[in-house]
Amino acid sequence: MDLPAQSLEQRSLSVVTAVYNGEASLAELCRRLGEVLPRVAMQYEIILVNDGSRDRSWEVISELSSRSSTVRGLNLMRNYGQHNALLCGIRAAKYEVIVTLDDDLQHPPEEIPRLLARLEEGFDVVYGTPENEQNGLMRALASRITRLTLRTAVGADVARNVSAFRLFRTQLREAFAGYQTPFVSIDVLLTWATTRFGATTVPFQQRHSGASNYTFAKLVRHALDMMTGFSTAPLQLASLIGFACTLFGIGIFLYVFIRYCLEGSVPGFPFLASIIAIFSGAQLFALGVIGEYLARMHFRSMKRPAYVVRTTT
Repeated sequence: MDLPAQSLEQRSLSVVTAVYNGEASLAELCRRLGEVLPRVAMQYEIILVNDGSRDRSWEVISELSSRSSTVRGLNLMRNYGQHNALLCGIRAAKYEVIVTLDDDLQHPPEEIPRLLARLEEGFDVVYGTPENEQNGLMRALASRITRLTLRTAVGADVARNVSAFRLFRTQLREAFAGYQTPFVSIDVLLTWATTRFGATTVPFQQRHSGASNYTFAKLVRHALDMMTGFSTAPLQLASLIGFACTLFGIGIFLYVFIRYCLEGSVPGFPFLASIIAIFSGAQLFALGVIGEYLARMHFRSMKRPAYVVRTTT
């Protein structure tokens, strides 16, 4: 799908990919991008961010960048996580539109023109939403938990279409230029800049090689980071639970008082033990939620960076 020549002359594009143990797919990724990008942009670049890979990914990136002036490599000091690596590449991008996609070729580069066409309809961010996700049961469950969590931070309409295959205007990054904490969610940060989100359905392909680096535990951890890092929903939930327990306690007190007035006796130790357990659990739950927020305030006060670059190409 080729776009009009006038649009081509005015467009510049930066493709950002977070790389983790992706040596087997990087050459093919750059080859396919090299075929697509000249058709949709006059100027373009491919930014490959090595996120502490344990294989030869950085050597492959260095070789690819030495062969082509359009390929740039950023080598992080250690593994910071996909969103942190993407943030690094987004801040290094030079051109007016940024595309993010995975390094395993599940996101077909040939679909970039469709996302660009959707962007030109007046949107600031466009997601490539998969037609059908082929994940295992635990991975599918974790993805659903992550999306439900994301709804509390960005809203249901955006969360429904969120994908790692996204395209957005580079000027949006000005909204989070000063963001320096280690807890990063690109999708949440984009909502700080705009409400004009769009989506188009694209076919996702089979993984080129290897297995997903997002385990069930990592996805749940990411969901927890998003919930406590960008939303007050847990605090509100804790307040509601505390309020409900308070109402329940008042009801029990009235029950005991009325029974005492009518019968002159009240239930004994088991009743008191159950009440104490209910209220102690509610208090501990609320303290745990507050503790999560205090921990994040602690990390932010330390001003830990979201990433550190070791070398560049």
